[in-house]
Amino acid sequence: MTAPRILVVDDEADLRELLEITLVRMGLDVDTAENLAAARDCLARHEYALALTDMRLPDGSGIELVREVTSGQRSTPIAVITAFGSTDNAVAALKAGAFDYLSKPVGLDQLRLLVQSALRVSGKVEAGETGARPPASRLVGESPLMHELRAQIARLARSMAPVAITGESGSGKELAARDIHAHSARADKPFVAVNCGAIPEALVEAEFFGYRKGAFTGAADDRDGFFQAANGGTLMLDEVADLPLAMQVKLLRAIQERRVRKVGATTEDPVDVRLVSATHQNLAECVEKGRFRQDLFYRLNVIELRLPPLRERLEDVGLLADTILARLSSPGPRATLSPAALQALRGYAFPGNVRELENILERALAFANDGVIEPADLALRAAPPPPAVAGVAPAAVPPEAAPVAATTPAAPASAPASASASTAAAASAAAGPSSDLPSSLPEHLDMVEREIILRALARTNFNRTQAAELLGISFRQLRYRMQRLAIHEPE
Repeated sequence: MTAPRILVVDDEADLRELLEITLVRMGLDVDTAENLAAARDCLARHEYALALTDMRLPDGSGIELVREVTSGQRSTPIAVITAFGSTDNAVAALKAGAFDYLSKPVGLDQLRLLVQSALRVSGKVEAGETGARPPASRLVGESPLMHELRAQIARLARSMAPVAITGESGSGKELAARDIHAHSARADKPFVAVNCGAIPEALVEAEFFGYRKGAFTGAADDRDGFFQAANGGTLMLDEVADLPLAMQVKLLRAIQERRVRKVGATTEDPVDVRLVSATHQNLAECVEKGRFRQDLFYRLNVIELRLPPLRERLEDVGLLADTILARLSSPGPRATLSPAALQALRGYAFPGNVRELENILERALAFANDGVIEPADLALRAAPPPPAVAGVAPAAVPPEAAPVAATTPAAPASAPASASASTAAAASAAAGPSSDLPSSLPEHLDMVEREIILRALARTNFNRTQAAELLGISFRQLRYRMQRLAIHEPE
């Protein structure tokens, strides 16, 4: 069986020779070309498992070759060699469809890793063709949007370019990241998911890069960080917008240099990870507001993958519900939705997306009779009112609570929000006949909580840190409540 064939395109004879010797020692056949014209001639005559081109050639740019290879019917992965520090060129090449890149001076270890990844992507290994079938997608749905999403993921999996996944909370960003990893040449290597917003700021560097024994109080042993744990595989940075600015600088260097230094160490260690980032926030807006570095944004946002909210693909609700109920019912008999319950779900907006659907069904399963879920078991929330803007009166109290509101004196503007809540609770307790009670206690409590949070945000001009202090809760608790109640910062 013939060995995989590699094409090397570079106008420097010494570098071409070095790359050729290295690749031949890996058991590969190698063709070389000194310019675009010679490279095109080689591509017309042979099929290659990988093309490796310099960015600057005597008769054009390596990006031209990237576009020609990726825009045709070829499945050849093509990587580029960039000058030291030319990260803009690397990003441009990745956006044009390059499989990966190497920086000069070319590290032979990194070259070998890149070639091995390319051989797996192109279906070539040292033993020949591989017959492995692609794994099933974790993203459930048969709507046109989901078919297109899965097709995008299959295409993205062939590249090593960083991917930025955007989408609302609960839309399945981590599942999409796992699918990208599972369909990639790194599928047999680790997948490490990190929630950037859940790590205390003082520990972020140690968690990402690891530390040496004795580097700080409590560092009793050497420990690897997330980059080392994901070496050879994929590192997912969930809620990447929550990273502190100081850590963003260090993360950018790690991405560009592909090396990390443990806390307390004097040397750097090479790492080979593919980065997938995710956030429900608008990173471009975070850049404009100074909360996220622009250079890091460009490095992470090479390819963007948008996950549609559930309300844009309500035709998938039935299939999603069946899949979730099968898992929740196991190992007993599978619970089912009545036609009326399914119709109610298909008419619901799902502000919490698939995660909310799962929570709704888990609760409904506890109340269902004989394993059949009826509309009354779902306890769907009423659609929330639009978010308030500073200077605009908060949302009105729901109709069923109107008698209570009419008998409750207004709290003074300077009174704390908790006092307002206490007053409302006392008024509700003394409301009198049952006809004055809210028809749904959870909806009523959500409305009261929403009103109080909106008042605190309006008083602080939507400064969430100050609003959390006013309400006596942590910033993370406030952020969670805002997400649950669909409270968004005004445009």
